[in-house]
Parts: sequence; C-alpha cells; structure tokens
Amino acid sequence: MAPSKILVTGASGYIGGSVLSQLVGSKYERIAQCEISGLVRGEGKAKVLEQNGIKPQLHDSLDNTEELKEIARNYDIIVGCALGYHEPSAKAFVEGLGLRKRETGEETYFIHTSGTSNLGDQPVTGAYREDRVFSDMDDDIYAYEKKRNERQPYAQRTTELSTIETGISYAMKTYIIMSPTIYGLGSGLFNRLTIQSPTMIRTAIKEKQALVISDGKGVWNHVHIEDLAALYEIFVAKIVAGDDKDLIAGERGIYFSETGNHTWRDIAEGLGYALRVSGVTETEQARSLSVEEAAVMWASGDQQMAEVSFASKYVSQ
Repeated sequence: MAPSKILVTGASGYIGGSVLSQLVGSKYERIAQCEISGLVRGEGKAKVLEQNGIKPQLHDSLDNTEELKEIARNYDIIVGCALGYHEPSAKAFVEGLGLRKRETGEETYFIHTSGTSNLGDQPVTGAYREDRVFSDMDDDIYAYEKKRNERQPYAQRTTELSTIETGISYAMKTYIIMSPTIYGLGSGLFNRLTIQSPTMIRTAIKEKQALVISDGKGVWNHVHIEDLAALYEIFVAKIVAGDDKDLIAGERGIYFSETGNHTWRDIAEGLGYALRVSGVTETEQARSLSVEEAAVMWASGDQQMAEVSFASKYVSQ
C-alpha cells in the first residue's frame, strides 16, 4: 500500500512552514491525495492551520519524546523540519516510524533537515581546517561526519548521525537534506524569515555598521527557500508514487541542496550598501569582529556555532 499519511514537523517555522505550504498546494496528484498534517504547539497555531485547510497535530514539547514517538506511529512519512540540533526528538520520530513499520509491515520514511555547518571549517580559530569541495554523490559524507564528530562533537551533526543510525536499527528509510544558507521569504503561515541573514541585519542596524567575522573570506553555498521546498516536494512525490528506488537512504542518503555560493564578506558588503542608501549609516565598510564578539551577538555565546555558521568555508557540488 502506498504511503498516505504525512506529517511535517516544525510547521510554524521557516523551513517547515514553507515545506508544508508546498505539499498542501502540490501539483503532484499522489501528494494531493495524501492526508497532510502539521505539527504545532498550542491551540492558537492549530486553529490557524485548520482555518487554512490543514490538519493540525498538537504536541506538548520536543522534550516529550514518548509523546512524539506515539504521534509518529500514526504516520507513513514524517518530514522533520523542527530543531535540527535536537537529537531526542529526531530519534523519537524515527523510533515511532520504526515501530509503525514493525506493526504494519509497510515501509515508513523520515526526511530529516540538517545543515552544512556540520561540514564547515573553523578558519579563524584554526580549530579545524578543511580545503575540500564536498560531493554528496562521490564522498562518504556519513563517514566524514562520524569521524569528525568523534574529534569535535557538534549538536546538529550528532543529531543527524543519530537519525541515520536509529533508522538503520529499525530497518527503515531515512533521508538527510543538508542545506546551506537559506534565503528568501518563506511561504508558511507563521515565521517567514530565515536565521542567518536577518541575524546579521538586526545587529548591523543596532551597531549602525555592517559586521563580519575576521576577513569574511570563507565561501559558503546558498539556496532559495522556494527551491528548497520544491526539493522536499520531489522527495515526497517519489515516495508516495512508489518511485523511490533511486533515492538512496541511510548512510549514503545525505543530500545537498545548494544552488550557488557567496562569501561572508559579500553579505556584509551588500548589507553595508543597503544601510548607507537607507540612511542608517554613512559608511558601507564592514567592521571586523572576533569570534568571541560574534558569538555574543549571533550565537548566544557559542563560539563554535558562531564560527561554523558565520565565518567558515563550506563548498559542495
């Protein structure tokens, strides 16, 4: 029997909301025939989904893993767009899907949202250096992340690895969509803004000058939210149509989503120009920050997070 019940987690977020919107309005006939739900907290958000013709799935907290496991047992496909660094919830969703497969004998699927900061280096502090261009076709990304995480644990990477390994233990299919900087206005019903660029914009306005860590020469990839949501839709379309044989799952099921690249200085200089022409500041020049300063401004004091998310080099193909 073809999968027919789909749950999108993080439905009130930027990625999850956009993916949910994409699926609900999908042009693919088989997706349109599915029952699609959005995972949210609170009756207020549930009501908004209902008013827009979307079935809400209420939950208490991502920390309530027993509840999440039971929720997951009611679905064939879960598109995980909640916190990518929250290992307990991701594992609970996979375990619930695994139990459903054992009970029904039917395949279940988990599409997990991760990020390319998992692969980013740390060029400013020198804590980790990487010069390679990654390929999701030719490189064993799972093995790379496994080895790197043993040397240098990172919550988002740990969550991704746990997702894959839990799926393997239940003999079910997991897919990882690993995205770089995401830009553009989302199409969800709640939060429609991404994280990285708005964070830099808000602090630049407050400081009245564009900011960048060190020289900002680190190169990163990027993807527009519309292109990313369409990628998730393709995955789901293939699964529900029974056309997923070419979708590699498990350890080799890690997929990049980039469509272009930029440097951190590119962003800072563009922001500096926008600030000047808007009359916020008289200079377009970006001010250089230390990793420690950036951590306080952009990453709640987490220096590793600040460096890999706003200063590192990561390039894929």
